[in-house]
Amino acid sequence: MSYDLMVFTKESAPKSRAQFMQWYEEQTTWVENHGNVGLAHVSRSLRGWLSEMVKVFPAANGPFAHAMYNNLADYSIGKDIIYVSFSEAAAKAAYTTALALAGKYEVGFFDVSTENAAILFPEKGRLLALAARKKDTAPRKGWLGVGWLSPARTR
Repeated sequence: MSYDLMVFTKESAPKSRAQFMQWYEEQTTWVENHGNVGLAHVSRSLRGWLSEMVKVFPAANGPFAHAMYNNLADYSIGKDIIYVSFSEAAAKAAYTTALALAGKYEVGFFDVSTENAAILFPEKGRLLALAARKKDTAPRKGWLGVGWLSPARTR
């Protein structure tokens, strides 16, 4: 088993849970064809997040691959998202690190492996969680501050 999460550009993702989940399914079918253009198609905020993430969780394959560490991650990069798979053993450190960096680089965060996980959007230096809601009620918002989190050190 693996622990998976996804970060995304805040401008690209729908703000309701139902629409977000449909968008998530579309994004993770990987129909984008970027060929060998590298990271040219990825936003500055996602590139920043990725550049720090691979320092703590080196890529298991691709241009950032690093075979010397046990805490490798599998990165799938799209125009508006980065989907990452980690070993179960790395789940806690991966969550903490990815969440802290999502706040730093103002990208959204979705804990794919957690059932009914909150979908977090960056706003004013914090990550805003759009809570699940009943059909006929207004959306509820809750703040999750990430300033106290710091990237994990696993080496």
